[in-house]
Amino acid sequence: MTHVPEKVREAYRELPSDWKLEKLKFYADVRNSNVDKTVSEDEEPVRLCNYTDVYYNDRITPDLQFMEGSATEAEIHRFQLKCGQVIITKDSEGWDDIGIPALVTEDMPEVLCGYHLSVFEPGPELDGGFLAWLCRAEPLNDQFKLAANGVTRFGLGQYPMKNAFIALPPLNTQRRIARFLDEKTARIDGLIEKKRTLLDRLAEKRQALITRAVTKGLDPAAPMKASGIDWLGDIPVHWEVLPLKYISPRVSVGIVVTPAAYYADEGVLAIRGLNVRPMGFDFTDSRNISEEGHELHLKSELYEGDLVAVRTGDPGTTSVITADLEGTNCVDLVIIRRPPHASSRFLGWFLNSDAAKVQYMIGSEGALQLHFNVETSKEVSVAVPPNEEQTAIAEYIDRTLENESDRAAKVERSVDLLQEYRAALITSAVTGQLAERR
Repeated sequence: MTHVPEKVREAYRELPSDWKLEKLKFYADVRNSNVDKTVSEDEEPVRLCNYTDVYYNDRITPDLQFMEGSATEAEIHRFQLKCGQVIITKDSEGWDDIGIPALVTEDMPEVLCGYHLSVFEPGPELDGGFLAWLCRAEPLNDQFKLAANGVTRFGLGQYPMKNAFIALPPLNTQRRIARFLDEKTARIDGLIEKKRTLLDRLAEKRQALITRAVTKGLDPAAPMKASGIDWLGDIPVHWEVLPLKYISPRVSVGIVVTPAAYYADEGVLAIRGLNVRPMGFDFTDSRNISEEGHELHLKSELYEGDLVAVRTGDPGTTSVITADLEGTNCVDLVIIRRPPHASSRFLGWFLNSDAAKVQYMIGSEGALQLHFNVETSKEVSVAVPPNEEQTAIAEYIDRTLENESDRAAKVERSVDLLQEYRAALITSAVTGQLAERR
């Protein structure tokens, strides 16, 4: 009798009497693919099912756009896709991306399983559809994650996959569970997609509100004039257009040369690009620099009313330094010193508007990741109303978006709850606990 570790038993809970816990290797053939992306003239032309095909699709179907490649006859025989196989991700930069499955829906002899993936080919007592759902459930997926080795990149070997424990009901029960989850999760996914569409629309509405307020003002009857800049369009006649360098006393950059050399467990908070949100911050992932490092970079010390803007990835995302963040430092951010004759919050909202974003896009460099430099930042054209109007516009945006943010947060929470329910449903179904959960 196979010995099952206590932690595995606890994860699967108490299975129905006609179910059993067995090692995967007794019910499926497990193979790590070694078919790389190199095309060789002395090999047969094939198409490759690669990592992203599995990562982004629950099912591998013939209509996917597979990569052209080549392989030997032995590789073709060993790794051609067959109906009912389950392909999983075995290598990843993050351990939480290990063991993501996709079910092969049809025989595809001309398509091979590519590198960084493993093939599970079920035997006669194991249904492929059920196995795919098992791989998504915590009791099996956690075994894969915990067995993955690595620091900056994680990899899962054949041994832990073959010796992972699976819950095995009778074959007809497996098929009923797979059909049930196919139908139920499709409905849940449909609801999630609708809510995500709503979130996209709310984001578009938010962006339109910001852009209109900072380029047209709050008075719909105000006479307008041509700004002379295509992406600004018409602006109120009493506004002017100025480059950012004439609004802020200094536009500079935070620590850019080996910032990691100054990171410390304690010291001064270092704000990074991943911490900056449109007119806000997220310090879930935070870093400090040493006091010595801070002293060496006092030019990038931040003060209340300064603005910081992302340079790389999503250029231009901007927030305002509040009183509680005064004295912090920053890494690779554009620093816009507090404008002496303008509202920091109005300027921040303008820099987060589409009128500024298009300028960031035009002035950015990089094919894979956009990058916005300081000199280009200084030339960003800003529509500038009188100071009192700037304050009123900023307050209007703050007040209006607070309500919109509350609505979006409720929708996001409902998406999270649906995803949690989906995950719990899958685990309950493939461990025989569904009746109890109902």
